Amino acid sequence: MSLLVVGLSHRSAPVSVLERASLAADAKVKLLHDTLAAEPAAEAAVLATCNRIELYADVDKFHAGVAELSTLLAQHSGVALEELTPYLYVHYEDRAVHHLFSVACGLDSMVVGEGQILGQIKDALALGQELHTAGRLINDLFQQALRVGKRAHSETGIDRAGQSLVTFGLEQLAVRVPVEEWAAGKRALVIGAGSMSSLAAATMARVGFAELVVANRTAERAERLAEILVASGTGVTASAVPMSAVAGELARVDVVVSCTGATGLVLTGDDVAGAMEERPAGLSPTRPSSVPLGFAPDPLAGAAPLPGASPRTPAPQTPAGLELAELVDPALVARLAVLAAGGRRIADAGAVRSKVVVEERDGCPVGLEALASDPGRTADGRAALAGVDAGSLELHGTWADQGEAAAQRQPRKTVRSQDGAPVRLALLDLAMPRDIDAAVHRIPGVRLVDIESLAEASADAPMAADVDAVRAIVAAEVAAFGAAQRAAHITPTVVALRAMAAEVVAMEVARLDGRVPDLDERQRAEVTQTVRRVVDKLLHAPTVRVKQLASEPGGAGYAEALRELFDLDPQTVASVSRADEADKNHDSGRAS
Repeated sequence: MSLLVVGLSHRSAPVSVLERASLAADAKVKLLHDTLAAEPAAEAAVLATCNRIELYADVDKFHAGVAELSTLLAQHSGVALEELTPYLYVHYEDRAVHHLFSVACGLDSMVVGEGQILGQIKDALALGQELHTAGRLINDLFQQALRVGKRAHSETGIDRAGQSLVTFGLEQLAVRVPVEEWAAGKRALVIGAGSMSSLAAATMARVGFAELVVANRTAERAERLAEILVASGTGVTASAVPMSAVAGELARVDVVVSCTGATGLVLTGDDVAGAMEERPAGLSPTRPSSVPLGFAPDPLAGAAPLPGASPRTPAPQTPAGLELAELVDPALVARLAVLAAGGRRIADAGAVRSKVVVEERDGCPVGLEALASDPGRTADGRAALAGVDAGSLELHGTWADQGEAAAQRQPRKTVRSQDGAPVRLALLDLAMPRDIDAAVHRIPGVRLVDIESLAEASADAPMAADVDAVRAIVAAEVAAFGAAQRAAHITPTVVALRAMAAEVVAMEVARLDGRVPDLDERQRAEVTQTVRRVVDKLLHAPTVRVKQLASEPGGAGYAEALRELFDLDPQTVASVSRADEADKNHDSGRAS
């Protein structure tokens, strides 16, 4: 097994990078095809959610695999490689297995313990199977991850340690008031009819919203979701409207939840400001406006004046076909790959940078401010990094990270509505990239909760004892999975050995027939059975023992030793492996 995962998530990258690096459905397909076309990868799967993008692959070369997968992620995510690199993490072999199992159990989620990730892992596996990019390793890995995740939820109380992102978001909107009490009698607009929007609508119906309005670009999907909500037995009133009616609905609802796959803003500052001017002053107040009204605007977007903000600018694209060495200093790539082999972030997760102290924020210590401030340079990775050594890049990265951390430490401002008016419109943005302009929280009477503020709110959540129980399950399952994979690796060699032994028995019996032609059928059968028993007994102990040894760490060499000792034909072993993999993939395709 040579499993490699390269990715970024809410734990390694700021929201501003994550939303630009999101993958559309067609981009996932193209990424998987290009990964298999790349020399180091034999099979692959991509796990792309609101909070993470991860590329899994079975590779034959670690360093080449890291370089190739990183380059492919940059090309298809729309973020230049030199900008993406500091936020990437790498896991290899058992560490990669441990990472996916932790993700499946909800340990790596923004809200610990949420179960929606299991459906997303299942979708990632289904796409790999559909495109035939998932071979035996990816199939085994992802199916086992699903089983581990289900086991964690059934055997522990991890569900109590966390919840769905929707429920957590509604709790943040309610602000110290039980969600059921806060939601009672309210009218809400749900924008989108995909899996997350459907989950949001179902959750809102369950907690007691009086009326839900669903808007979606495909009218049939919105109508279908509305029908399901009405038939859910919760007593909620539900209807569907076209996207063109969203602006009008904003003036008549108390709460908006948005989660679409749009690449631009769905609700701008103009939209929300206009709706607030049109809505009646006394429409279902939610909470006093003295509470914090959401997160500060994206610092990368600038201080755009209200109302409205310019649509997001597409990220600079990495030129197609460029090798990693053309974009980044090869020495830097080599150093990062070594760090990644230990399961650490490509940006060394602070292990190295924590030793570098940059006292002044006024300027980059190595004079590379242009990397961040000059669009003409950052748009071209080769121009941006030409001649820059790894040490200088590290110092520049530390300087930039400290500036970002300082900005994040700034206290969030408390915004009050004018004239002491209550919060009259609550917005929950669950999309990545964001659907709602982050600056709308400055509009009087508006409260916004988005992915970024949810990440901040969940960071301080206490870790329950159930989380420790899940971690123990993950550790045990990783060990079992590794042992099973190593044992399976030697199985074709054992099968080939027994096939060779059967041929030797058949040849010797045929030779006996020529030398003693007078043996009757009973005597010939008895002699044949005796020879077979002798061979089986001689092979039994070594084959059982070699399987045991192969299941232990570092046991992969026993298969090769067995092939050398018995002079097994490599083609015979390979044919057994191919037949076994074909059977495995056929069974995996039927698995639910």
